[in-house]
This record gives sequence, C-alpha cells and structure tokens, in this order.
Amino acid sequence: MGDPLEGITAEAGGEPAADSSGRMYASGSWVGLPANDWPVWTGFVALLAALVLAAVAGLVIDIPAIVLGVKITTSHTPPGIELGDTVAQDVVFVLTVVLFAQLGERKVHSWQLGFRPTAARRAVGLVVLAILAFLFFSELWALLLNESTKEKLLEQLGANETTLLLALSALLTTVIAPICEETLFRGYIFPALSKWKGWLPGALMTGVLFGGVHAGSAPVVDLVPLGVLGFVLCVLYRRTGSLYPGIATHSLNNSLAFGVLEGWGVWQIVALSIAAFAVIWLLAMIFRRVGLISTVPTYAVGRTAYDHP
Repeated sequence: MGDPLEGITAEAGGEPAADSSGRMYASGSWVGLPANDWPVWTGFVALLAALVLAAVAGLVIDIPAIVLGVKITTSHTPPGIELGDTVAQDVVFVLTVVLFAQLGERKVHSWQLGFRPTAARRAVGLVVLAILAFLFFSELWALLLNESTKEKLLEQLGANETTLLLALSALLTTVIAPICEETLFRGYIFPALSKWKGWLPGALMTGVLFGGVHAGSAPVVDLVPLGVLGFVLCVLYRRTGSLYPGIATHSLNNSLAFGVLEGWGVWQIVALSIAAFAVIWLLAMIFRRVGLISTVPTYAVGRTAYDHP
C-alpha cells in the first residue's frame, strides 16, 4: 500500500507546493525548512561530535604516516598529509550528520537534510544575491579594519608546489568542503537550532558556529565575514527549501577565494567555478543513481517544519 499522503500538495497562502514531477516551487515569498524531529540540543552536540571525530580521523591518517617515516610536528604537516586530513575531516562531518539524524531509530531521508529540488530560476537569483551581499560585506569589513589578510590554507595543502596538489586542493576547496560543510551546518545544525526560538535565532547561532570552526584555517579577522556567510547561507536555505543553492554559493565563494589567493585572472576563476559546478552536478547524479540521494515524494516536497513567517 502506498503512502496515504502521496500526491498531497501544500495549500495556497505562501506554502510551497509541488507539481507531478516532485519539483518544489514557491507560491509566496518564503519556502521553509524540510520537516524533521531533531531536538534542539543535538545541533550543538552534533557539531562537537563532528569536531572530535574529525580530529580522530586526522589521527587515523597521521599515525600510519608517522610509522612510515613521515615527519609530522605540531607546527608542520606535509601538504599531502594535510590534504588527506582535511578530506577525512569533511567526510566525517557528513557521517556525523547521518548518525545524529538517525538517533532514536529515526528513519531519515536525504530530502530531510535538504537534498531536494527547488525552483531553478528563483534559486539562481537568490544565489547571485547571496554572493553579492557577502562580497559587499567582506569588502566593507576589510575597509573598516584597514587590514588585508591572506589565508595560509592553500600553502598548507601544497597548492603552490605541484600541479597534482593544486588540482586536489581545488577539488577539496570548491567541491568537497561545500558539500560536507553545508550538510552539517545547514542540513542539520540550522534546522535543529531553529526549533528553539525560530529560524532567525537559529540562523544567527549557526552563523556564529560556522565562523568559529574556521578559526584554525582562516585569519581571526576573517571569522566575522565567515560568520556572516554562514548566516546568509541559512537564509538562502530557508528561502529555497533546498541545500543545493547553498552548496553552489559556498562553492562559488571558495572558487573566488581560491583564484584570488593563487593570483589567477578572471577567466581562470570562471573556469574553476564551472568545473566545480560540473563535478558537484556529476556527484549528485551518481549519488542519486546509487540511492544515497532518494527521489523526493511529491507530498514531502511541499511539507515544511514548524517554520512559519
């Protein structure tokens, strides 16, 4: 017997609705967050667990490397090892989300984490607006501080040493990190924290947490802009009801930062952004084919949580 809610769409009045293909569109100025029953406290605990498990994942890579004779100190980690550590940590972010989302024997679907369709034209406009708003704030922040900074992450990853490390660093920065970080922060933490006092306090807290976790890889003065980016991505998620626009915005921002730090021209940055989008799209298609991203039921596309204007 099929689900009795199958085929039901949201009513008019600002609620999202769905067509027969399961695509979501907004009949009002907002869309909302996917329905879930994650307790508020799990938002904070999931982040703490993700950071602890990420550190463990780093050790799983570092210890065998040390045994094999690689010199690793508290002040220096070889680029290849640093790259492997960072990839492992990002993957752990997603695994932590899957673990917490299923606590209490919950059956969780990928659409509840934000992997569901949205209106493409509207999403593109919001992505452009989001990235422009963030870039404007970043420039204003730099002018107010009258200080320029440069991240050392790409140097640590060895992007300036070999072509292979450059390509792998670009893949990590513009594809893997956006997918994994958006899954953790916007896919799980933001919806969970939003159950306390609503989406706005949840977005503010998520933004602060997002900026804070970059303390080890970004200059201190950049943590505020990163916190603002985290907040903007939360708003984008709520407006589209999908994690894909946030992943695209995150990837685009990282592509810009990567190109600037490498001293690239405009066409190189554009090429990197297009390549990153293509890889993200390809991964989404593969994940759908193998079942990691499930098809969204029509009724589920239109359903949102407690989140009302």
